[in-house]
Amino acid sequence: MNWLTNFVRPKIKALVGGKPDVPDNMWHKCPGCTQMIFHRDLTTNRHVCPHCDHHLRMPLLERMDMLFDNSAYNRIELPKVVSDPLKFRDRKRYTDRLKEARHATGEDDAVIVAHGKIGGSNAVIAGLNFDFMAGSMGTAVGEGIIAAARLAVVQKAPLIVIPASGGARMQESILSLMQMPRTTVAVQEVKEAGLPYIVLLTDPTTGGVSASFAMLGDIQIAEPGCLIGFAGRRVIEQTVREVLPDGFQTAEYLYDHGMIDMVVSRPELKDTLSGMIDLIMNPKPSGEVLPLTRESIEEHLEIPEEDGVDPDEKPIEQPITDAVGPRKAAD
Repeated sequence: MNWLTNFVRPKIKALVGGKPDVPDNMWHKCPGCTQMIFHRDLTTNRHVCPHCDHHLRMPLLERMDMLFDNSAYNRIELPKVVSDPLKFRDRKRYTDRLKEARHATGEDDAVIVAHGKIGGSNAVIAGLNFDFMAGSMGTAVGEGIIAAARLAVVQKAPLIVIPASGGARMQESILSLMQMPRTTVAVQEVKEAGLPYIVLLTDPTTGGVSASFAMLGDIQIAEPGCLIGFAGRRVIEQTVREVLPDGFQTAEYLYDHGMIDMVVSRPELKDTLSGMIDLIMNPKPSGEVLPLTRESIEEHLEIPEEDGVDPDEKPIEQPITDAVGPRKAAD
């Protein structure tokens, strides 16, 4: 740097007029079709490419706004944990990495727990923020999942978990791995309370997160094209010494092989979740049970009329299974 750079060049730009600075985040390149998308169009379309329908990663707070009714919800304060229990250091100190992530995201850690209404019914959501150290699971994330499960039990509300993680956080070593059984026990408490546990799998869901609470849902929903698995493709191929099929570990592949229940496009997620919650938490009254008469089934079954008995007046007192034929004995 010299006086030409610091003094002369700015003066020349001021005289002739310089090109205005353009923010780097004005345009986004779609990973699916490589088309450029204006940032406002991407936000309006809920981070789904308007050209190829590719689902880009969606910020967690925007996802919360999308799922809760009228974007109204309350976040809960999560338990405090020791920031650097192992005094870990690689290329940087773990405390420095935490400071950078907190400054970039404005969050204390990778988990957010909130409660509100979805389709008019109470619901609790625990989501992982991939922008915070790749959504890795440490003790803070474990405490957040446990707090969400207990809140769901207290409110008698369904628990919805939205994982987006690269796995366990290596800077916390065994303490991070211990969150796998702890979160599993928390999920079991929700199920024992008779409440639904719904998992919305997003890109990516891998490592210790997929090996614990992310794959234990009563209902497993995934967004199109998202990556779901434990280890990476290259590691698996080198381990089993086989070439994996195309689309391996994608949502569509897992759906075809029975690992998840459904693949739902992002614009349809809110209606799908609200319909499920209403169906499970607000069951409709059963219909009136009417007596089964010969008239109601004689159109389908050939039953001989009894002598001296009007078939229109005599109800069939025996079970329908006996009228059709003898019930087979149980093995």
